[in-house]
Amino acid sequence: MKQTPTFITSFKQFRDAAYAFRLPRIIFSALEINLFTKMEDRDWTIPKLAKHLGASQRGLAILCRNLASAGLLVKSQSGYHLTPFSKRYLQESSPDFRGDYLGLMQRQWSEWSHLTEVIRVGQPRDSKEPETTEYRRSFSWAMHHRSLQPAKEVAQQISLKAARSLLDLGGGPGTYALAFLALNPILHATVMDRPAALDVARMLAEQSSLGTRLTYQAGDFLTARIAGTYDVVWYSNVLHIYSPAENLKIFKKIKRILNPGGRLLIQDTFLQDPKELQPPEANLFAVSMLLYTERGNTYSVRDVREWLQRAGLIRSRVLHLKEGTGDWEGQLIEGRLPRTG
Repeated sequence: MKQTPTFITSFKQFRDAAYAFRLPRIIFSALEINLFTKMEDRDWTIPKLAKHLGASQRGLAILCRNLASAGLLVKSQSGYHLTPFSKRYLQESSPDFRGDYLGLMQRQWSEWSHLTEVIRVGQPRDSKEPETTEYRRSFSWAMHHRSLQPAKEVAQQISLKAARSLLDLGGGPGTYALAFLALNPILHATVMDRPAALDVARMLAEQSSLGTRLTYQAGDFLTARIAGTYDVVWYSNVLHIYSPAENLKIFKKIKRILNPGGRLLIQDTFLQDPKELQPPEANLFAVSMLLYTERGNTYSVRDVREWLQRAGLIRSRVLHLKEGTGDWEGQLIEGRLPRTG
């Protein structure tokens, strides 16, 4: 997705940028009081809704007015009701409820408030605390919610007709693997990730007939052996977790498991200009990596293609998706092995 750079050249622009936190904070407060679910499919007056939620009438009136101005509520003559969008994605009873992803965003709000501390020490606040199984499962569900639509869009634009085997490396819930399987009836896929993430992948696969063509490989692919050989390796939203040296190590491992003519497809947010300042999202996401990983970052297209070259995937190119599709700015990087040798 293309982004137009916005440079701050006036104090008004500075003020607007600094105050951009206001609407997100309003939305998170609405989620914290479970407003969208508790409103159900009814029209509410402010006094009745305040009693229902255990909130003040004054606070709720101001909150709902702002949510309505943002298009998340509809203001009627008597009060407020949900929009179709809010019913679909923000209500727990909806099959399209994005609960785990909403929870992830809420947790990030809290973590970002500690950014100054993290900048000073250069490490996440909980870097020495072991990750729980419950967190990994919740995170995997959040990634599934995030990837549902992009996975379908990407799968429609990447031809895998000649491929028989695909490895979704670090694929978490396997959302992309299932999307590729849906469009390629002769394809078989493997998802490699941590056991807790694969629990979610299995649950999703069991809900689909595509699951019979999906297998699982548990392990840390940075340190463990990757079993099997593959025509395609899909490496989506993993690159940013690791350092340059770690990504190079992973690329070398991938080269060894690719069949002749095999492809490594990398989806991530890439820095694209010589000064590595654009697009803005790539730099903002690097801050998330500072908050949540010990060595992660976001990287330039140039750097990634250099790592591919050093790993022996000497045929690399940038693939462009249709504008507005995919998970980031509509670019993938492909590294390919020769068909022989």
